[in-house]
Amino acid sequence: MAGESPRGTTAGLGLDDATQGHTPQGGTALATADAAAGGADGRPGAASTRDGDARDGDTPGSTTGGTATVPVPDEDLEGAGRSGSAAADPESGDPDGTPDDESADSRRRRRGRGLWELARRHPAFSVIIATAALLRVIAMLGYQPVMFFNDSFDYLHVATDPYPHPLRPDGYSFLLLGLKPFHSFVLVAAVQHLMGLAMGVMIYALLRRKFRLPGWGAALAAAPVLLDAYQLQLEHLVLSDTMFTFLVMSAVTLLLWHDRPSWKIGAAVGLIVGLAWLTRSVGMPVLLGVLVYMLIRRSGWKLLAATLAACMLPVLAYMGWYQAESGKFAITESNGIFLYARVYKFADCHQMKDLPVSEYPLCTEPANRLPNSQDGIWNSQSPLNRYTGTRFSPENNALGNDFAKRAIVAQPLDYLRVVAHDFFRVFRWERTVFPDPATYSQYEFERKSRPLPDWHMAGGGIASAEARAYERGEARPQVVEPFAGVARGYQDVFYLRGTMIGVILLVGLAGLVPLWRRFGGEALLPWTLATGLLLAPAATAEFDYRYVLPAIPLAALAAGTAFRPEARGTVVAWTRRLAALPRARRGPGKATPTDAAPEPPKTSEPPAS
Repeated sequence: MAGESPRGTTAGLGLDDATQGHTPQGGTALATADAAAGGADGRPGAASTRDGDARDGDTPGSTTGGTATVPVPDEDLEGAGRSGSAAADPESGDPDGTPDDESADSRRRRRGRGLWELARRHPAFSVIIATAALLRVIAMLGYQPVMFFNDSFDYLHVATDPYPHPLRPDGYSFLLLGLKPFHSFVLVAAVQHLMGLAMGVMIYALLRRKFRLPGWGAALAAAPVLLDAYQLQLEHLVLSDTMFTFLVMSAVTLLLWHDRPSWKIGAAVGLIVGLAWLTRSVGMPVLLGVLVYMLIRRSGWKLLAATLAACMLPVLAYMGWYQAESGKFAITESNGIFLYARVYKFADCHQMKDLPVSEYPLCTEPANRLPNSQDGIWNSQSPLNRYTGTRFSPENNALGNDFAKRAIVAQPLDYLRVVAHDFFRVFRWERTVFPDPATYSQYEFERKSRPLPDWHMAGGGIASAEARAYERGEARPQVVEPFAGVARGYQDVFYLRGTMIGVILLVGLAGLVPLWRRFGGEALLPWTLATGLLLAPAATAEFDYRYVLPAIPLAALAAGTAFRPEARGTVVAWTRRLAALPRARRGPGKATPTDAAPEPPKTSEPPAS
């Protein structure tokens, strides 16, 4: 019977206790990943499924039926056998078949054995994720209760008194609102650090179970998101980036985990992408990438429709709320203003035809322009301040959007130049101070804590008061040594340089080539999303270091898939064909000096006497 075995054990991503029998449908087990990888650790491996070979839904990860089991040694089943026999004992006072006074100790021992067995079967990843967890504990001990960025207080303001923010969507504020009853920034930081660890588990589980990489290879691919110091610091900030990255990785993992996703899986993916869109506006390109991937994979209209409908459900609900509050059916009032910032550095009003008089104040002569594109928004000397009223108003957003589009049409080469400049800036080896020291320092573990700002929030309130109200106490970050010193020293050395990110992307791109007949297979999705997330800020706003980090888990996943057995086998076959080409060109029966048998060595004979 499909999915049954005399001896089987299952384990989820949540590291649940082993139970004899069946594996859950599409279960994300590290143990299953190890077996599906073909027994890379030397054990007899369970049957693995090649991409595209799912039949009747009885492959791992199928959504149409069937179960999967993992053979385990006899010693792994001894406890289960004892438990089963004890459960039939009428004198037992516990459902597990153990006496009441021993049940708790017995369960603890079983859990301990299960965790030890899991760590023993995945040694490389166990060391990496244990190190990653320790680093996150050190950060939480060194910088208490959490760290803040300029944007943090807008998120807190919405969480305190919810309203649709005109600058950025409120998805992250909804998370803060859900955690608000606990009044603990420590909890906020812990949740975000757990999201970072979970992303590493997703990468490892996918590469082991789905793409059958050896344990050390899958662990190496998960290392960037788990061990990068700036990723660690970003998780410790009250910012939306960690939540956004976690949601995107969850959607990608869910979609790739199943060989033939059902419409229910598509609906779940769409809902997650919709939440990501409401967390950061760049979630809209993520939706487009997912839909295009489904079209290329010929997933069917039901899956496409379910994904799109589920994604738009929370988005349309949010837009309806926005209309009820502001009178406009939208998500934000900032897309046009950010696009204006993109063209601010090169826009020449002399080259724009029929420019409306109302947009003349947005024109700036080259000699009077501020250093960075983002100065076109945030600097007090920005041309946007020549208009009265709120900066992020519907009127200003419409003016900035129209002006930016006119500039792009009139100067397309200048626009491509600034986009390319910011995109390739990602891959520089040196990490420079940008856009200014005040902003850059907020991405660093600092030596001294800074006071909470006292600027006034839109709609009332003071930034520092918002943080204290959320914490119900003192919220100013405290630098605690020696833990803070360890975090600073680690950040000085252990981080991904831009060139390394470029290499990871190139490796992922190379992995698409062997599967070119299928447009790169499953790896196409994470690679295109990673590249898109790097390109979107360059095209719509400006380069920023925090915008780079959400692309790293996706890029690492795509790079890992480049070494899947199917891709390696194709490369080996290509290599053999290339090596055979010279001999094939010579034709049959035509030998070359190198092909002919070597002549025997000539020996001199003594002259006849």
